[in-house]
Formats: sequence, structure tokens, C-alpha cells
Amino acid sequence: MISIIVLHHDKAAYSSACLESLLFSATRPLEVINVDNGSRDETPQILSDWQNRARDAGIETRTLSFSTNIGAIRGRNEALTVARGEFVVFLDNDTLVAQRDWLDAMRDFLEEDPSRAAVAPKLLFPWSPFHIECCGAAVSPRGRIQYIGRGAERNALTEPQKVQCAISAAWMMTRAAIEQVGVLDEIYSPVQYEDLDWCYRARAGGLEVWTLPAVELFHFEHTTTSGSGDINFKYVTTKNGIEFKRRWQPHFSAENGPSEEQAQWQTLEKQSIEDLDWRALLPR
Repeated sequence: MISIIVLHHDKAAYSSACLESLLFSATRPLEVINVDNGSRDETPQILSDWQNRARDAGIETRTLSFSTNIGAIRGRNEALTVARGEFVVFLDNDTLVAQRDWLDAMRDFLEEDPSRAAVAPKLLFPWSPFHIECCGAAVSPRGRIQYIGRGAERNALTEPQKVQCAISAAWMMTRAAIEQVGVLDEIYSPVQYEDLDWCYRARAGGLEVWTLPAVELFHFEHTTTSGSGDINFKYVTTKNGIEFKRRWQPHFSAENGPSEEQAQWQTLEKQSIEDLDWRALLPR
């Protein structure tokens, strides 16, 4: 079985689209665990209505509902305690499935080599010309984070690549890796850098993190946790970045990461789901 853990905090339109796209996933057995972090909009009703549709499609599903926003990290960790799959996928609610066999492809890739702890797909912006948002991440010698391939043409990256780390907006982990590495470290709560830290912990234990560009997902970027009034993102990003550097500076400073200039953040034009015919992007 594969378990997919999807985070939700308001943004009902994105959750509805994400869950609709998940119905196109061909893999079975499959379970979806929705984590509702204190949503105050239509999200709870959307999750409730979707459960029946998922079961009709042969997808097992459950919802973990919290009265307040407990944060992305704790929310995912709570879901990990009930996930039953031998492979576990983290997914943000601002993603869209683009291929029916996406889960099979990532699972097969991980099964090829037991040293592979996690694999991330190629994330594309869901508007034409569908440039790359991220295909794994890299860390400069001074700790600056680079989204690999960001802004490049869709077909610029095609081959699997072993990477320093990846972002958890979409990735698949093996159960064996979770048991060896552990869950996300809640010192980074509520969010930011916990996924990069997990990758470095995995690699410190002799495991590998990969990207698989043949698998593509659409991602609206910085939507799932944005606009949360109870989270000061500038503060937590700075605080957690300091912690990440304190822990892992001896490692990334010695790696062949990108230069500081290459890792400069590239701000790109974005569109919202209301601006798009997102159903046209779903698998045929």
C-alpha cells in the first residue's frame, strides 16, 4: 500500500482541485489521509464529501481534524502514526496530479535500490508554458537554498538525480527510511526547513535522496501555509534557517553545492487557481 498525507488549512478551492486530481491516480491499494489544520472555510465539507467519491474509486481514506492550526510538521507527524503504507507520500493541497502512474513510477524507483530513502517529482507551475518550479533542492556552502531547475523549460531536466535535499510539497519516502530516520523534527514547528533537515538526517545515515523528473506534478507554490495569521513566516523562516545551519553547516559547507550566486532566490510571476482552467491539466 501507498499512503498519501495531504495537508489542508483553508484554501478550499485548492483542496478541492487537489483531491479531484488524486482520483486519477491508478495505483491500488492506496490510502489518503487528509489533515485538516483548523480550516475555517468550506474545507471540512469538501473533505467529507470527497471521502465517498474516493471510496467509490477504491481509495481508502480518513481525515484527521484539528480545531486549531497545529502546523505542517506536527500535522504530518500525526498522520504518520496512522499511515499504513510501505511507501508514504507527503503532498500539499496546492498540487495537482498530472499522470495516472505517478505513484507507481516513484515506488518502482525507490524499490530499485534500498539505499534510496525518498524521491521527489518534477514540480511545474500549472500555467503555460509550464516552467519548472522545483526538481529537488541544493544547498550552497553558506547554507543558501536553491530550487533546482527553477524557471527552466519543462523539458530541461529529464534524468534522475541524486540531490542534497528536496522539498516536501511532494515526495515519496519508504517505510524503512522513516523507521531509520524518524519523523519530522518538531523543533522546526510550525513549518520551514523540516523537510531539508529530514533529508540531511537520512543522508547522514547512509541513505540517498533523489529526484525523478519523469514524474511531473503541478504546484501553485507557497499556498498551503500562506496567509496563516497565526504564523509569522518571516520569523520562523529566519529562526529555522539558523537552526538548520547550526546542525548541518559542517556537511553542506563541504559538499559540491551551488555557488551563492546560483542559489539566489528567483521570484517568478504566479497565478491563482481562480485564473486557470485547472481541470484541463488533469490526466486524460
